[in-house]
Amino acid sequence: MSASRDQILARIRAATGGAGRLADGDIDAAYAALPRDYLRAHHDHDITALFAERAADYRAVVERVPEPGLAAAIARVMVGRPGAFVIPAGLPGGWLAEVPATTSLTRDEPPLSAAELDRLAGVVTGCAVAIAETGTIILDHGPGQGRRALTLVPDFHLVVVQAAQIAADLADAFAQLDPSRPHTLVSGPSATSDIELIRVEGVHGPRNLHVLIAEV
Repeated sequence: MSASRDQILARIRAATGGAGRLADGDIDAAYAALPRDYLRAHHDHDITALFAERAADYRAVVERVPEPGLAAAIARVMVGRPGAFVIPAGLPGGWLAEVPATTSLTRDEPPLSAAELDRLAGVVTGCAVAIAETGTIILDHGPGQGRRALTLVPDFHLVVVQAAQIAADLADAFAQLDPSRPHTLVSGPSATSDIELIRVEGVHGPRNLHVLIAEV
């Protein structure tokens, strides 16, 4: 503890111009040399089961489906919500193979207005990665995910999470992401309790989140 305290104080003195100030290069070298043997996983659970449990805790509807049954599950969920769904560019075509012709699919090309998105039944997307420990889904708005408005304006979001995309914790998840891309973190349906601790859903995102975990 004493050694750690001395290191902290020495770095404060160096940063504030006190005695023993280090040159910029020395500060960078000292920072790079700091040990980073962090605990990377805080559990030994089945991370797919843990993600499903945590996402459901946030009031999302969560289903684990076998990969061959994914298209049928997507069709079933969409048919249960009448109206048109917006489909982002790059969504795997096989995912929609069993959606009946009676379900209208809309492309975001050219980009739909906020009013048009608000009139839709929902949106179907994939994701970049999911976090078991927090039940969080991360979108980086790449192929199959669409721009941010697609997953914030419609009232219903159906998201497919491949079991292989589930990371154990935040550190593992962020290690898989490109920091230069925009990221949206989704932990259950949109909700707030800012006013008198009364829960209100759908304030800054969809009121309904349905997660399909596709397992091989």
